[in-house]
Amino acid sequence: MAASPGARLALLLTIPLTALTLSLPVFADEDPLPSWNQGAAKQAIVEFVQAVTDQSQAVYVEPQDRIVVFDNDGTLWPSHPVYTQLAFALDRIDALAPAHPDWKNKQPFKAALDKDFNALGQLGSKGILELVMASHTGMSTTEFETIVKDWFASARHPRFKRRYTELAYLPMLELLNYLRSHGFKTYIVSGGGTDFIRPISQTVYGIPPEQVVGSSVKIKYEIENGKPRLLRLSELNFVDDKAGKPIGIHNFIGKRPLAAFGNSDGDREMLQWTAAGKGARLMMLVLHDDPKREYAYGPARGLPDTQFGSFSKELMREAEESGWIVISMKNDWKTIFVLEQ
Repeated sequence: MAASPGARLALLLTIPLTALTLSLPVFADEDPLPSWNQGAAKQAIVEFVQAVTDQSQAVYVEPQDRIVVFDNDGTLWPSHPVYTQLAFALDRIDALAPAHPDWKNKQPFKAALDKDFNALGQLGSKGILELVMASHTGMSTTEFETIVKDWFASARHPRFKRRYTELAYLPMLELLNYLRSHGFKTYIVSGGGTDFIRPISQTVYGIPPEQVVGSSVKIKYEIENGKPRLLRLSELNFVDDKAGKPIGIHNFIGKRPLAAFGNSDGDREMLQWTAAGKGARLMMLVLHDDPKREYAYGPARGLPDTQFGSFSKELMREAEESGWIVISMKNDWKTIFVLEQ
């Protein structure tokens, strides 16, 4: 007898997050995407997967070429009230502030210490980059990985009061597993830092570190006390956002994706690059339109504007004209979080 949706969710709630991505395919024979409502978005996913994995179809794709890319913030987990890595940077600034008394009256550090998100948004990418450089560099890559892991183990989202790693979207976890069960290779292509995402990508998403493409600082090889180490420098190496995403895909993956999933203007070029390939393609954007269960922002479709992960009217127009699928969080997802209360 088939388990009810409630029973399935109850079972998922008993599974440790570290084991979740390995456990989801249990329901594949019944419904590979049980947290998705029936509709155009779910249908598009299933039809795409069936088409490119069926050897009798003209659009069949060999497993080694089944590449799918996902943005991270706002696509796989929340990007509000600020990006997760910015939340990490703010906590790092707090910890480092005693050694920098001048930060109290100096932007962007003053906004960071005051937790003034509006001011941080207005300072833009330049201000955020300055915070990241001050809080993420001057240490070895090994030391940084430890700091990131420790933060993820203790930090809590200000609204949901859960660890950030517990707030991965259940529908997207199901999708990742559904794709992998059909021979797809899944990548994260994020404007966030590669070294920030890699320590938790396998545990949270089932995506190994080598399949994470993100922004990065320059790294220096040096010998310290007779042992080699890699030092994170206060110098930008690569920005994997907007036009940088197709470049990152080319440089680090080496193949054009068959499908791309994003949520904001920063993902536009990644979807354009994916769509330009031959054969069957799938381009999808998550629209945050559920203020009750998560957040609502646009400004597409008359939703409130935002400084973090804007989905503009222009992006919505391009999606509609290009045949990209817009996923309504409110209408397409039965459940948003694994640990939803």
